[in-house]
Amino acid sequence: MFVITQTCCSDAACVSVCPVNCIHPTPEERGFGSSDILHIDPEACIDCGACADACPVDAIYPADKLGTRDKVFIDINASYYRDNTDVTSGWTPITYPVIPKLPAGQRIAVVGTGPSGGYALRSLLDRTTADITVIDKLPTPGGLVRAGVAPDHPGTKKVLRGFDILYRDPRVTLVTNVEVGEDTAAGQVSPAELADHFDAVFYAVGASDSRQLGIPGEDLNGSTSATDLVAWYNAAPAIDDAEVLRHNNTGRVVVVGTGNVALDVARILVSPPELLATTDIADRALEVLRRQNVREVVLLGRRDQAGAAYSAAEYRALNSIPGVDVVVENDPGVISDDSGVADPTARRIVFRFHSAPEEILGDSWVSGVRVRTGATSHVIAADLVVRSIGYRSTPIAGLPFDQQRGVFPNDDGRLLDTNGDVIPGSYVLGWAKRGPTGGIGANKVCAEATVDEFLIDAEKGLLSGRSHGQKHFEALLRQREAPVIGYRGVRAIDRAERRRGEELNRPRVKFTSVPDMVKAAGRRKR
Repeated sequence: MFVITQTCCSDAACVSVCPVNCIHPTPEERGFGSSDILHIDPEACIDCGACADACPVDAIYPADKLGTRDKVFIDINASYYRDNTDVTSGWTPITYPVIPKLPAGQRIAVVGTGPSGGYALRSLLDRTTADITVIDKLPTPGGLVRAGVAPDHPGTKKVLRGFDILYRDPRVTLVTNVEVGEDTAAGQVSPAELADHFDAVFYAVGASDSRQLGIPGEDLNGSTSATDLVAWYNAAPAIDDAEVLRHNNTGRVVVVGTGNVALDVARILVSPPELLATTDIADRALEVLRRQNVREVVLLGRRDQAGAAYSAAEYRALNSIPGVDVVVENDPGVISDDSGVADPTARRIVFRFHSAPEEILGDSWVSGVRVRTGATSHVIAADLVVRSIGYRSTPIAGLPFDQQRGVFPNDDGRLLDTNGDVIPGSYVLGWAKRGPTGGIGANKVCAEATVDEFLIDAEKGLLSGRSHGQKHFEALLRQREAPVIGYRGVRAIDRAERRRGEELNRPRVKFTSVPDMVKAAGRRKR
């Protein structure tokens, strides 16, 4: 019997290769995308191992090969089928996608190299004969898989290996360190220029801006977003290297929110630095965390525990941190006294439900948070406050944007102008299309659905057409300020980071500045 474990990314590659349909929920079933992991039916599994071979993140193992920490997933997989009696397994007929007849010589651009962009690229390669240019504003591809997945979850990052193979396809041209926008003097390429050089453009730009709390004191030093904090410890460039935990008066951090990202932040802040030192966490963060010695993280949830936004797998992962206790306070009538210093002899993560922040306190730096728990207002002393209450896309100059929803306006992925009319040949997918919901697997389904809509448009001749070809686009890039990095340069950066990591017995040591990446790629600024 094979078992799916916590590192599952819901890619669903395992679903398509299972001969007995014993992996659920499938992309067509209720719960896919909102489920934290997929599950193998222990009664129907025939031990063929096809799922383990297909898994891009090495999350599937024989039950008798599981380590002590992962044995819990044997029952987790089985309980899914006990609790969902309407889910059935068994042999299923093979279905083949319809391949439309498209014009020859098409050229397509994919902007963004996160999961949605990677899956769109795979679908386009499988279902068209087009030449595809993949564009990313950073020198290194990967999007939020590289810069957002927690450093202590290396298995999830393995999904990038499948995308790397696609970049080697002779029909694919990878160009990084190229930003899309209308500031051509700063080296940007405008959406209008992309439309002029490609038959279709897919914007897979994610949702990297954070939502605001809208309470007094939110702009104090020591008040930050989970977006910036995660980018800081994941070595994303263009993030201020200032020591975000510079003050250490209480040893406590307050995180507003109870989603998976909030749990990631809590886990990283209280994990023993010696464990983090075996990951690809940024050196700048590791040094600060060693000095600051955060001993307690309090997570605030507005609703009760049943209404928390985290997945079961992420919650279970907290219990595996050595020397860290997990405390759940779900009674609004019982309030702990957190007005002083955290216990210096223990590390713990505290979930405080029925609680909402009212004001962030402090003079020049955060000193605490006034919180309402139930009907009682009280103060939690803290050195840092992190808001983790959701994300929104970043507007791109030259493209329409829905400020209220924080997404690019679209109809089934077709980009809409300010009048609500379809912009021919322009598409949006992933979180930029539907908002920040669902993980890697949901983005795969979303990307493939958007490609389906493109195929319909292309077959009907509804694309706008282009005026220029590949050589003209390459000349355009050469005119811009930023040095363009291709696949060879990306591989050079990867090798350099891995060499830096080998010296410290770590998987890699990431560069944290674009100039250093450009230098490692063998390019120089014009």
